[in-house]
Amino acid sequence: MLKEIKKSVIILGATTLLCGLAYPSLITLAANTAFGYAAEGSIVYNGATPIASTLIGQNFSKAEYFHPRPSAAGEKGYDGTASGGSNLGYTSQKLYDSVKERAAKYRETNALEADEKVPMDAVTASASGLDPHISPQNAILQAKRVAKARGVEPSAIQKIIKESAESRVFGIIGEEKVNVVKLNLRLDKEFGRDKN
Repeated sequence: MLKEIKKSVIILGATTLLCGLAYPSLITLAANTAFGYAAEGSIVYNGATPIASTLIGQNFSKAEYFHPRPSAAGEKGYDGTASGGSNLGYTSQKLYDSVKERAAKYRETNALEADEKVPMDAVTASASGLDPHISPQNAILQAKRVAKARGVEPSAIQKIIKESAESRVFGIIGEEKVNVVKLNLRLDKEFGRDKN
């Protein structure tokens, strides 16, 4: 019996070392070597200070920035610890009312006509509530406001949107999209940052 316990302890120890230490260390090393930026959370720094992650949306609200899609994660949105959707279905009156309210606000903020169509991603949250992407159509509708607030030609902003658009994965998976965090960081780099 003692011999069997000894074998079990040795196997447990070896399995723990192999699966609990060696394998995770090897995978972490491989990920950091091959995909260092992404493996570290795609953190953006201003000097030594981390200011954002390109994987998580930020709540941009100033006129000179592109606004993200709504967030259902936390009271103020984009709270990584409160990730999750609203779980409201298409028959929900609450969802209908919030979409209607968001569409009116979007039209007002971007100086659109009262009957102009608003992109779906401008009025609905993603499943996680943290998505940093918007559709190119959403970005184009915001371009006039951003250009005016920054004092540049709309064509300069539209050019940046076009250059910042991310294609479908392998050309077939998902939709074309624009990362709002990267887009706004690029605007600051090219046109300067508002100090207010």
